[in-house]
Amino acid sequence: MAASGEPGRRWPAVVVVGSCMTDLVSLTSRLPKTGETIHGHKFFIGFGGKGANQCVQAARLGAKTSMVCKVGKDSFGNDYIENLKQNGISTEFTYQTQDAATGTASIIVDDEGQNIIVIVAGANLFLNTEDLRKAASVISRAKVMICQLEITPATSLEALTMARSNGVRTLFNPAPAAADLDPQFYALSDVFCCNESEAEILTGLTVGSAAEAGQAASVLLERGCPVAIITLGAGGCVVLSQKEPVPKHIPTERVKAVDTTGAGDSFVGALAFYLAYYPDMPLEEMLRRANCIAAVSVQAAGTQSSYPHKKDLPLTLF
Repeated sequence: MAASGEPGRRWPAVVVVGSCMTDLVSLTSRLPKTGETIHGHKFFIGFGGKGANQCVQAARLGAKTSMVCKVGKDSFGNDYIENLKQNGISTEFTYQTQDAATGTASIIVDDEGQNIIVIVAGANLFLNTEDLRKAASVISRAKVMICQLEITPATSLEALTMARSNGVRTLFNPAPAAADLDPQFYALSDVFCCNESEAEILTGLTVGSAAEAGQAASVLLERGCPVAIITLGAGGCVVLSQKEPVPKHIPTERVKAVDTTGAGDSFVGALAFYLAYYPDMPLEEMLRRANCIAAVSVQAAGTQSSYPHKKDLPLTLF
């Protein structure tokens, strides 16, 4: 590897500071009720975690990427590092710790593609300031940096601050959402992107339609982010910006969902790819294309396993 700052080095355009989770997935005909045991019909182990999901989708579209994260010194952690490498993602700043197990997500998916998920963050919560400082060279030279909330919020805030101070575009996905989100997150996010349930938690407003998403987005904008995007699953997304303060609804094509797990991360990863490689493209067009890519992902089972590669997508998306 070329030394830091060496002119021959190609720096990653998309850097993700975030989470890796091993997904333990059970497929069932329906979701169980409280206290109920039901039979599932399939089980598999997959690779997830919002940070890594977003990084994998950006990489599969052709982005040069780097993942700043922490996994356990265990078989799940070893397998995860190999998975990142197989997706062409730099693991130079993928750390391993003996202090905690690799993060896990227990996922149940029903026949309609709906899911319930329990995550145990594990090693993700051990990603710290010292780790970020070691990765400062790639963070400061990225075109776009993505953060979420499956690592310690203070670490995400520090990463956003580091990126911002170096003129790197920041894309923040406040997931899983917390009602008492530090106000600095809004000011440090060039693009603030959440789904409808996260928007409800953050704003206290009901978000059941595009119009209601527009109202919630205006609250997010008032808190200081230049661009607010609320994704609506099959309903596409709504965008609002300081430059264009009228909400725009960008619908998506109707598809038969097989598994919606990770669709939001596919959308965020695709958006990061367009922000990094097509910076002059109108934002609405980026979102229309990100919608298309996320719609492809829900038509296959699994999380990262459902994410399309550039070669499998129409040329009109590039």
